[in-house]
Amino acid sequence: YIFEDLIRRFSESYGDNAGAHFTSRDIIYLMTDILLNGKDLSNTTEVSVYDMAMGTSQMLTCMEERIHEKNEKTHVICYGQEINEQTFAIAKADILIRNSTNGDEKKIQKLVDEAENLHWGDTLSDDKCKGRTFQYIISNPPFGIEWKREQKEVEAEFKKGALGRFEPGLPKISDSQQLFVLNGLSKLEENGKMAIIQNGSAMFTGDAASGSSEIRRYFLETHDWLEAIIQLPNDSFMNTGISTYIWVFNKSKPKARAGKVQLIDASHCFEQRRKSIGNKRNDISDKCVKLIVKAYAEFKNGEIYGSKDGIYCQSRIFDCSDFGYHKVVVERPLRDEKGEIVYTTDKKTKQKTPQANKDLRDTENIPLKEDIQEYFRREVLPYAPDAWIDESATKIGYEIPMTRYFYEYAEPESIETIEGRISDLEKKIAD
Repeated sequence: YIFEDLIRRFSESYGDNAGAHFTSRDIIYLMTDILLNGKDLSNTTEVSVYDMAMGTSQMLTCMEERIHEKNEKTHVICYGQEINEQTFAIAKADILIRNSTNGDEKKIQKLVDEAENLHWGDTLSDDKCKGRTFQYIISNPPFGIEWKREQKEVEAEFKKGALGRFEPGLPKISDSQQLFVLNGLSKLEENGKMAIIQNGSAMFTGDAASGSSEIRRYFLETHDWLEAIIQLPNDSFMNTGISTYIWVFNKSKPKARAGKVQLIDASHCFEQRRKSIGNKRNDISDKCVKLIVKAYAEFKNGEIYGSKDGIYCQSRIFDCSDFGYHKVVVERPLRDEKGEIVYTTDKKTKQKTPQANKDLRDTENIPLKEDIQEYFRREVLPYAPDAWIDESATKIGYEIPMTRYFYEYAEPESIETIEGRISDLEKKIAD
């Protein structure tokens, strides 16, 4: 922990990216326990683990530690890539230092060979693990960082389609986090599992049919790989206080989870630190980890784990299709000065159709599970009887409005209470 705090302080010299490569161990252990939950490694001789933004390699070392707790004889091969050369050097030194060889030349050579699995370079533009797949992926890539520097290489790989890593689409250029998700999915074995940290924008940013929406559609509808999203408590990271989430992907979901996604709100599952470290004011203690892992393992809808008066988390289960919607364009007719509808006539069929008024054009997001025409008759026509749907413009989108699903109504203050507080403030200002 002392070593990691020194790394955090050292990293502050990177300005806006300070601590981008650092994740505290309480969060990492939660990720490892989610990945390994229910896994029997008693007969497993070898396991591969990959971190695409490995920083100083804490995630890889914690994963190795947890695997050895299950079976100390399991050989863990760690792979990783890091863009910052000094951070990469620390990671590579660490993997050499922490393993005992007792002077055995074969062990030394094996250790040196395995250290070569850690690479320095930009994961998005210069993939050093091309062609490899892994059983486990654990990572906290940067979010809110643009990929303009890698644009040429990323777009070239996107054009490869299924042969590249970014087949379904490209997110907005101001945020690269979804590119890391696609990179990870392309490197997961057929029974592989990935835990990756992202911020909230990855759940909803991007309109229907946009690159971001198509990426969500890719792992929700096309492949059914998203298993769970866990909301972490605010102020859990040293370099940011914003809401962050662990996304869990599984390429071989159990039958009970097929076509389903579990959302876990663990924003109340923390213990406050006696003294903060940077922005980190809250710890996910062992007690909290057990509650969250239990919620994940039991896979129950609406269940609350812990006490709502203190530390707790809540689980909800959804169909993948619950996150999809049709975005339909609703048109209204153009009218002339007399208020009469303006028509256009088809030259071939001579059929007259109302001309659309662009100023009155609107859109509706209709859940995939709902019939479009029925929704239109119920929600639109009573208020705009002359409206119609431009069916040629209908698009499919996907978003995961997690905050809405766990929203709890709080009674606002009474007017009398607010007036009293304002009067008190006015008196203080006057004094």
